[in-house]
Amino acid sequence: MSLPPRSPSLFRPARAIDQSVLAENRALLRAIDRRKILRGGLSLGALTMLTGCDVTRRDSVQSVLKAVSAWNDRAQALMFRPNHLAPTFSPDKVVKPPRFNAYYDVEDMVPVDGETWKLELAGLIADKRPWTLRQIYELPEQEIIVRHICVEGWDYIGQWSGVSLRQFLERIGADLTARYVAFRCADDYYGSIDMPSALHPQTLLATKYAREPLADPFGFPLRLRTAVKLGFKNPKWITAMEVTNTYRGGYWEDRGFNWFSGI
Repeated sequence: MSLPPRSPSLFRPARAIDQSVLAENRALLRAIDRRKILRGGLSLGALTMLTGCDVTRRDSVQSVLKAVSAWNDRAQALMFRPNHLAPTFSPDKVVKPPRFNAYYDVEDMVPVDGETWKLELAGLIADKRPWTLRQIYELPEQEIIVRHICVEGWDYIGQWSGVSLRQFLERIGADLTARYVAFRCADDYYGSIDMPSALHPQTLLATKYAREPLADPFGFPLRLRTAVKLGFKNPKWITAMEVTNTYRGGYWEDRGFNWFSGI
């Protein structure tokens, strides 16, 4: 007796899947899974089963991945606990110097002139006068020893000192009900964080590492250091800050990484 012909599967694409689609979207897949909410369940096959999208079409894959990434951002924001403190460590655990990381090699870094540097302010801020480095140094200082976690998978314990971002925002009359705090940097990097993370007790505008002024490769004269975000959410060599209700994205977020990226 001959077997009946196999009927086509409802879930099998009509054409073979181009594996380059997966390669092109690998960064976004990694970013979506950063908090492991979807651990073990996210793949092109799973997306096909869940959404019915045609994975042979690049625009279809990209739109679905972006939708999942946006959902992940919302889920992380809902889970965020504004007063929950990240683990801290003793000074003997601190790595010296900290690890350099940027979207370019350290040899290509251009030092910032601290004598002429100013922090420009914009957006929903009452007092938009720029700040000099001397003025920043005169503010009350806070220190945190926390783990820096990079999206690439490495980490280290760092000792950071500077002004509490919450206290700085209060001092300049920022609207603390706004949605975002955005940053621009001397190296053309840019980024933004949600206001609850900006107000977290372990979020600083850092000017020192291991109680010494920041060195050029690590963000001199001013960088963000928050214990509740992945490393790329901590911009260095900051030159401008904006408080806004308009989404500003970020250098890596505009290239596919999760925007919230909490830890």
